[in-house]
Amino acid sequence: MGIDYEFLNSFCKGVLAKGKSIRWVAMVNKNGVILTQKSREGVKLLLTEEENEQYAASAIARQKTRGKFEPKIGKMVYAFGRYDKLHRATIPINENYYLLITFDVEEKSFDSIIMERVVTMIAENKSRFVTMDDSI
Repeated sequence: MGIDYEFLNSFCKGVLAKGKSIRWVAMVNKNGVILTQKSREGVKLLLTEEENEQYAASAIARQKTRGKFEPKIGKMVYAFGRYDKLHRATIPINENYYLLITFDVEEKSFDSIIMERVVTMIAENKSRFVTMDDSI
């Protein structure tokens, strides 16, 4: 089975609905290619589409370097970056797919949003990601 873009679009919309402070959501493959992305209505994105592509590729490259330490420190649930103008999270779904999320800088409860809402949603849909073949 190929990539189910309808599911990925729907999934990203669902993640956006998990918190009013979520600015942007992207589903990225293991090569750092953005498969789909959604942004909150009315939000002004800080990066261009090309810059988001570069960010996605570098986020996945960083994630792959972290993997070599997993046997000693455990599997990463998410990586988080705090910037002056927004917060970013990289959430591995499986070895083929990653979720990238940006939050408004004022959001203080990002951990509970990620752990209680987003990670739960990923777990509920885990089988949908396993059955997709990443052909890109």
